[in-house]
Amino acid sequence: MKKLKIILQYNWIFYIIFFFSLLYCFLYINIPKESKYDEDDIIFNCIIDDMFIDGNYLNIRLIGKEKIQASYYFKSLKEKENFTNEYSLGDQVIVKGELKAPNDNTNFNVFNYKKYLYYENIFYILDINEINKTNDNSNFLYGLKNFIITRLEKLKSSSYLYALILGDDRYIDDNMISNYQSIGISHLFAISGMHVSILSGILLFLFKKIHMNEKFAYFIITLFLFCYLFITGCSPSILRAVVLFLLLTINRLLKLNLKTLNVYLLTISIIICLDPFIIFKVGFQFSAIVSGALILFNNLIDNKGNYFMKLLMTSFIAFLMGIPISIYNFNQINILSFIYNLFFVPLISFLLFPLTLITFLFPIFDSVLSTIINILEFMTNICVKLPGTLILKRTSFIVVLIYYLFILLVLIKWKKNKINMLLFCFILLVHHNYHYIFKERFVLFLDVGQGDSALIYDSGQSILIDTGGKINYEQEKWQYRLHRGSLSNSTVIPSIKSLGIKKLDYLIITHGDYDHMGESINLVNNFKVEKVIFNCGQFNDLEKELIKILDKKKIPYYSCADELNIEDSKLYFLNSKDYGNENDNSSIIYTELNNYKFLFMGDAGVEVEGDLIKKYNLQDIDVLKVGHHGSKTSSSKTFIDEINPKYSIISVGKNNRYGHPNDSVLENLEDSKIYRTDNDGSIMFKIKNNKMNIETCAS
Repeated sequence: MKKLKIILQYNWIFYIIFFFSLLYCFLYINIPKESKYDEDDIIFNCIIDDMFIDGNYLNIRLIGKEKIQASYYFKSLKEKENFTNEYSLGDQVIVKGELKAPNDNTNFNVFNYKKYLYYENIFYILDINEINKTNDNSNFLYGLKNFIITRLEKLKSSSYLYALILGDDRYIDDNMISNYQSIGISHLFAISGMHVSILSGILLFLFKKIHMNEKFAYFIITLFLFCYLFITGCSPSILRAVVLFLLLTINRLLKLNLKTLNVYLLTISIIICLDPFIIFKVGFQFSAIVSGALILFNNLIDNKGNYFMKLLMTSFIAFLMGIPISIYNFNQINILSFIYNLFFVPLISFLLFPLTLITFLFPIFDSVLSTIINILEFMTNICVKLPGTLILKRTSFIVVLIYYLFILLVLIKWKKNKINMLLFCFILLVHHNYHYIFKERFVLFLDVGQGDSALIYDSGQSILIDTGGKINYEQEKWQYRLHRGSLSNSTVIPSIKSLGIKKLDYLIITHGDYDHMGESINLVNNFKVEKVIFNCGQFNDLEKELIKILDKKKIPYYSCADELNIEDSKLYFLNSKDYGNENDNSSIIYTELNNYKFLFMGDAGVEVEGDLIKKYNLQDIDVLKVGHHGSKTSSSKTFIDEINPKYSIISVGKNNRYGHPNDSVLENLEDSKIYRTDNDGSIMFKIKNNKMNIETCAS
């Protein structure tokens, strides 16, 4: 033991272990993994590992030969109730269904569901046709989790109890989660080292009171934490905290006198060897990098006199180290978040979290907990209205490393030289104003499934034409749920933010159909919109609902516009006639960007096309947004021959029930290069130096 203690005092040993763990991680993640299932398999013997019911939609994770992400749509309320009453975690089931390979993301810079599943060692999505239970759960840990879930379901504050006890924030309102993310405190709802410390501290205090043997007490706590790790789904932050606790326990009991930094390096080494794919998880990135920085720069914290100043410095270091991760993954930061943490960290960690434990044990405190939650949400809603959020263009991994280089220089030279802080702020300022410094022009056709949404950006001004909208999410619903619920939150807003766009100068609603404006209210509620333009004709119910929100937010709106100035270009609205139906009343928009001609047809039909030919000279269009998703009611041969488009964009959902695009339309467009969002994903036309480059997400 003495020799071991002496050897473990050499720092280089831990650096070598850390290096080889990184090497192993790199080799492991680059070895292709294959499923143990064949795509033709239709019957599966599994255990229910996790399930979540959203309306009539069941998301369920199964464990058979490997993990499978499955989904099922309840056909009736009775079927849903029967399932809820009869099935629980750990039950053995026989499932019949069809395996499908998950899709890559079809929009630039947004959540990649296929990669997410791959990093979880899940290779297939299962569409369940039939599920039958063969045996009830017999596993103690699943039984314990079922008991906790049953107890939580009865409480009115259950959504936060799920988050802070089970690490599952799916039950918290989507808008509140968005607000927590906006002010930079969403990480406080991820169970972390702080929560593990509180739990272990409470247990240690109780064991000391009953004079339990120290070694036995630590053994019991370690068992408890491993059970808790399983119950919370082995989240990265909890895994790090539990492994760290175990190593600190060994260090204390064996009196190894290991340095904190060496314990940290050993902790990270063990974790990435246990699960190499964990390095891709944002929670682990935040947890590992911030924790390491707080250890490295602990002297900056200890030198502060009082608790408040120490908390401020801790929050500031954590904020700096989290900036590159936030930019890379979320395209935004809140520069006031380290100030907000001065209030929210104590509130959540030292009041809300302990109160959730007390409420779990003694439900009589549920009303008190609900009051604290209301205060939390009230304060959050105030903070989210304050300025401070910076939206930054998606950047490369190299730029992330450059950010970290300057952050480390800032912290290393904190006492001696503040010039590095100024340089860092300058880089952040340049990044934030990228579009104003480096003038850009592009048109982006988003893949919003069976709908339309296109973004025009011209040297600082941004116009979104339609928002898309899905009445149901079909097979993609689980993916959307992971990104907090709606098409605008999962696709439209992240795509816009990833380009560094901070606001929409104009939102143009071509007409009032749901597949063109269904996400407009969500968009207006969650992203800054300066003005809204409607088409000509009467407002329908959807448009009236949007107008209520616009009036409430005091956002100006207009209808039946003629033209719109954008930098050196103009948008012309070519259709002002009232045809008596939404499709033909679509706003038809024409613009030229650097002499490249774009024509957006909305859902206008053949009659409108004929009127356009008579009224305007629209020959040799460079890019045509094909009318009505390629329906045979639009894009007549006469019209296509007249405008002679070089490129044609068909915004259409994969395997849609309407049969779009129609074969006759594809024949009419045969002299044009056709891009389809169902095949090509989103399509971007970049215009620079009088040249147009085309990128597709699927390429």
